[in-house]
Amino acid sequence: MSRSEELFQNAQKVIPGGVNSPVRAFKSVGGIPPFIRSGKGGMITDVDGRDYVDYVGSWGPLIVGHAHPTVVEAIRKAAENGCSFGAPTEGETLLAQRIIDRFPGMEMVRLVNSGTEAVMSAVRLARAATGRDLLVKFEGCYHGHADGLLVAAGSGAATFGVPTSPGITRATARDTLVLPYNDLEAVEAMWSLRGEEIAAVIVEPVAGNMGCVLPVPGFLAGLRRMCDQYGSLLIFDEVMTGLRVAHGGAQTLFDIHPDLTTLGKVIGGGLPVGAYGGPKSLMEQIAPSGPVYQAGTLSGNPLAVAAGLATLDLLDAPGVYANLEAKTRYLTKGLSQVMCAKNIPCVINQAGSMFGLFFTEAQAITNFAEVSKCNVTRFNQWFHGMLQEGIYLAPSAFEAGFVSLAHDESLLDLTLTMAERVAEKMHT
Repeated sequence: MSRSEELFQNAQKVIPGGVNSPVRAFKSVGGIPPFIRSGKGGMITDVDGRDYVDYVGSWGPLIVGHAHPTVVEAIRKAAENGCSFGAPTEGETLLAQRIIDRFPGMEMVRLVNSGTEAVMSAVRLARAATGRDLLVKFEGCYHGHADGLLVAAGSGAATFGVPTSPGITRATARDTLVLPYNDLEAVEAMWSLRGEEIAAVIVEPVAGNMGCVLPVPGFLAGLRRMCDQYGSLLIFDEVMTGLRVAHGGAQTLFDIHPDLTTLGKVIGGGLPVGAYGGPKSLMEQIAPSGPVYQAGTLSGNPLAVAAGLATLDLLDAPGVYANLEAKTRYLTKGLSQVMCAKNIPCVINQAGSMFGLFFTEAQAITNFAEVSKCNVTRFNQWFHGMLQEGIYLAPSAFEAGFVSLAHDESLLDLTLTMAERVAEKMHT
């Protein structure tokens, strides 16, 4: 029995499913998850001493790689002064200003502890500001595990959401409407029916929780137009895309300015953090400036703030985003050539340093219905084949992959060499 197997057995006795976040359990792909001991640069090492090229990167935040010396030193220095105070620190203001400088339309920011908390708070603010109850989200977009967002679509474009987890009341789910991603006609139909009741629409401008799906031309602009027409707010969930796809997130990449933005992942450099922000007219409605209550003892934690500031410093170097995109393009182009050479049909999407690989006969992947028709069995073969060859990918056909600054040409070439081996086995 491997050390990972032993640890997984022990973990299942004291932690539900043996993991503290469901996808880590490998339920969708099968097998035993490797327990990770350490990471350095673009590599991770498990407790059995196996090395992997890592394209998960803690699900996105490690854009400069594991244990970057600058980030580690920033955390060390912050820890020497104390890990938490529950009181204001200078670093919080510095990080808030750095975020505001990057994102158009952001005039104020509130730091929180996670992406889920950021989204939950932004939705509460939107409802308070508009005096309306209804929220629109899109099928396949994940916005954390807050009750009102764990819903799935019913039949038809105008159907109220229904709970997808026990413990969520139908009354809560009824305030969330679910539409197909990239379907502007469905959006227009919904607003024509219930536009005066809709507080906000929340969207991943690039969907990263169904395997990296980009918005079709006109979709995001259409959301902006419908919100303006009916007085609803547009919320961009950039927890994953913010600082991943561009210097100022997807909103600068596509030149669409939301009313509120939620952030996480990269702004904490790998430590738990989140944020939401927008114009002063909205943000000053948050307590203690206004009546909309939101609080958190560890919000603006000095260790997370220090790691975030250090990471932003590294990302501000000239040419960083062009470099990241070029690395990712090199990888995705190489993977496409490998699959084509072995007659394995697939679609590979890319946005900045995010990518997604879909095993499908389709020519394009633009929504969750199309993702759901992809060959999951073939993905599982691909995943385990790559894992065996030392390439660590997300253990789900519905998750994006991430390239970091630490993925140099040698690691990318190694990945493509291993991909050829795995594709050959899949082909035969």
